[in-house]
Amino acid sequence: MYAPPVQRLITELGKLPGIGQRTAQRLAFHVLRATSEDANALADAIREVKLRIGLCEVCFNLSDGPLCQICQDVRRDDTIICVVEEPSDVIPVERTHEFRGRYHVLGGALSPIDGVDPEDLRIAELYARVAANGGGEVVLATNPTTTGEATAMHIADQLRERSPNVVVTRLASGLPVGADLEYVDEVTLGKAFTGRRTL
Repeated sequence: MYAPPVQRLITELGKLPGIGQRTAQRLAFHVLRATSEDANALADAIREVKLRIGLCEVCFNLSDGPLCQICQDVRRDDTIICVVEEPSDVIPVERTHEFRGRYHVLGGALSPIDGVDPEDLRIAELYARVAANGGGEVVLATNPTTTGEATAMHIADQLRERSPNVVVTRLASGLPVGADLEYVDEVTLGKAFTGRRTL
């Protein structure tokens, strides 16, 4: 239907997450309408990010050098480590301005059904960091999904055995602000009751 270069662009754009066939076509036509400078700037940005961005040697967050910006920040508290599944999970935590510790990015979540075992993630590196700290707190901020919960439970059990002097915490889950109880599902409401606190 389209000239081969246009069809190739639509096909490649369609491989992006959340982009269906129609959105891929709209994006392709947007690129065609864009100036050569804008189109080349987009292509250069994609090339540059693939060439220059790697993983931090300490926390495995995205970095353009050996250490990410967070690991280079001397004001951060080394005794508190927030464990997340993916580099994209660091951004929402940072936006809260509530956490001043360090991060550890696992690179996914445990899922035996999908063939993701503990050795496929950066769990051993986490244990080594915690042991080197000799104490402190590990905040398990994996996603509140079945695989995220299983990952958190596995890490918590292992840390209790390996580093009994480390406090292991889990992010609270429950009712979102502004929610009406009649529209909340049972699992979320159950978690809210479990995590209730005194006022």
